Formats: sequence, C-alpha cells, structure tokens
Amino acid sequence: MINVALPKGRLGEKVYEILENAGYGCPAIREKNRRLIFENTEAGISYFWVKPSDVAIYVERGAADIGIAGKDILIEYEPDVFELLDLGIGVCRMCVCGRPDFRPDPSRPLRVATKFPNTARQYYAAKSEEIDIIHLNGSIELAPIIGLSDVIVDIVETGKTLAENGLVPLAVVNPISARLIANKASGKFKYDEIQRLCLAVEAEVENRKENE
Repeated sequence: MINVALPKGRLGEKVYEILENAGYGCPAIREKNRRLIFENTEAGISYFWVKPSDVAIYVERGAADIGIAGKDILIEYEPDVFELLDLGIGVCRMCVCGRPDFRPDPSRPLRVATKFPNTARQYYAAKSEEIDIIHLNGSIELAPIIGLSDVIVDIVETGKTLAENGLVPLAVVNPISARLIANKASGKFKYDEIQRLCLAVEAEVENRKENE
C-alpha cells in the first residue's frame, strides 16, 4: 500500500482527480462523509486528508509515503523529502508587494511583513539587502497600508486583493505550484510502487496540458 497525504480543500480535490484518472481511485472518497482515511486495497492506495501546511510533515516523518505540497511550503520549511513531480496545478507566485510609488529608504533596513520569513530572508540575502522581518499570520496586505512595513512577501494568485487595497506586485520571488513529494525511506523501500504511480500521474498531467 502507498499511503498518500492529500491537502484538504480545492487543491486536494484537484489532486485526487489526477490520481483517480491515473488509476489510483478510491470510490469511498467521493462519498459525503467526515472520514479522514480511505483505502482501495485493489489499487494498493490509501489516502488521508490533512491541513495543506502539514502535508510535508506527514511525509517527512514517514506517516505518509507520498503527499502533495505547495512549493511555497517546501521553500519555507525545507523538509527532508524527495520532490518528484510538478503537478502544474495550484499555480501562483510568491511576490514582494507594496504601494505602486514605493521607494526604499537607504538609511535603514527594509521592513518586510510576511507569513514566510525564511523565504523572505533567502530572497533578500541573495540580493545582499538588509531587512527587518515582521512575522504576521494574517491580513498581510494591511501592514504597508498602515505603515507597519514597507513591503510584504506573500502569495499572489489573481492580484485582486492587492489591487483592492492599493498594492501591486513589485518583484517575483518564486513561482509556486503543487508538487508530488515522497518520504526518503519510502522512496527506497517502495521504489517500484512509487515510481509506477509517479509515471502514471506524470502521463495524466501531460494529457491535461495537451487538452487545455
């Protein structure tokens, strides 16, 4: 059996559809219930739903053989896992955002509000820029509006929320999408099973691209 950690929500539903079409369906997961674990012994697959930000933890710790995590999570937390495949869904960008007329003050460190402090540090370290990290957990867009920060580093999908608050993307930090990841021990001891699944999923992903 391959144990799969699926992220709850729309992303997980899209991922499951890919896996189902690739031959790894589990009919019980389509039923209306509150179960968290689903198995299909014939397909050799077991699924369980977890919070998206926790998927990498389940995989790294071996509770799941494989899982689906956003590249933002992989960059921020750097879990010790194998990254197998870009699924091409959940596509967005990690961006530096601020007011359209923003100009940095060279006399002090740049104040950066973000939910992704490690990502922000890596980005500005590569630019040899000194920053003051302000770690927030929500309503990030508010920070530059009320003067708490100069800019924010956050995920941008459509840019609508930014525009409604008078902000714009100023620079792209990283492109983001959902990635298929594997536990390192599972990648060795269940190599054949995971490889078959990965190839089937890759074929389904390519098929979707061709039909778009």
